[in-house]
Parts: sequence; C-alpha cells; structure tokens
Amino acid sequence: MLALIKREILDHIVYFFAALIFSAVLVSLLTAAAYNSGGRIESGIFAALWIPMLLILVIVFSAMGVTQMYLDRNRRISAFLCALPVTRSRILAARIIAGVLAILLALLPLAIGAGLLCRLFVLPMPFFTNLLTDIVTTIFLMVFACYCLGLLTGWTASKIAPTFGALGLNLILVSLIVVKGFGSEIRFLLVLVIAACLIRTWQKFVSTSL
Repeated sequence: MLALIKREILDHIVYFFAALIFSAVLVSLLTAAAYNSGGRIESGIFAALWIPMLLILVIVFSAMGVTQMYLDRNRRISAFLCALPVTRSRILAARIIAGVLAILLALLPLAIGAGLLCRLFVLPMPFFTNLLTDIVTTIFLMVFACYCLGLLTGWTASKIAPTFGALGLNLILVSLIVVKGFGSEIRFLLVLVIAACLIRTWQKFVSTSL
C-alpha cells in the first residue's frame, strides 16, 4: 500500500509542489495584510484572499482527480498494476490518499498560520476559534468534494468531457458557499456529495474493463 501511495505522489508531484507554493504564498499575503492593517483584517481583504484561494484550490485539485483517472484509463496503468499482487480497491484507495495528502499540504500550513495570526491579533475568544475551524473544515470538504468529482468524471476516454464536466460541477458546488456560508448545512451536503462520488467512482473503477 505504501508503495502504491508513493507511486501516486511521484506521478503527480507537480500538484504537491503547487500546493506547497500556494500555501506559502497565501500565508505570506495573509500575514502581510494583518501587519499592514495593524492586526485588523477587514472583510474586503478577507474576501479578496479567500475567494480566489477557494477557486484556485477547487480547479487545481479537481484537475488532479481528473488527471489521475484519465491517465490511468488511457495509459492502462491499473491494468499493469493488477498484473502484480494488487487489487483495484487498493489502487483506488492509494490514489485517494495521495489526493488527500496534497489537499492537506495546501490547507494545513494555511490553517496553522491563520490560527497563529488570530492568537496574535485577536482576543482568544471561542467565537474566533470556532469560526476559523468552521471555515477551514468547510473549505477542506469543498476541495475534497471537487477532487472526488474530478475522479468520477476523469474515468473516460474523452479528452474534453472530464475537464469541462468537472469544472461545471465544481462551480455549482462553490456557489453553495455564497448561499449557505460556512455552516453545518453545507458541510453535511458536501459529505453526501463526497460519499456519492466515492461510491460511484469505486463502482465504475472495479467494474470497467482495464
């Protein structure tokens, strides 16, 4: 299993580097905005950072899911791996674990940096801690849901359908934040989307001829 995860990471290392660079840049921007505003980040600055960040993360990790499945289908990677003592379920599980690790690489440093800034510039009130937790959790679920949509739409021989299909579904999901905010309702809905996508992806992956 570790060998499969390592192979997925190495095959898609560009996404891990992109996640690390993106996280470092955004932490730097958030820190600079906090210091330049005297420790008070206005809502306009907050939106100017988080909204583009969410869109970029959604697009990048949806593309990662599409790439993993599309390249597998067209290069017959799983067909080769299944010649070894490896099951399809393990191949898919390793793929998903690699995707989760890439998402965490992008979000964990950002969450830690935002938490430290809150401790430095904001009174240590439970309200701010809970708000930050809700935002980070919702963004993680949103990005992971879009990644799962990429996995689902990427398992096809077409070059155009996976990209535009995943992009359209991603934009619909992201728009839900505008309607629902970062509350528990959207998190519950995203968990349902993730579960449905993973179940359907697993069904297609294990039943389709390699």
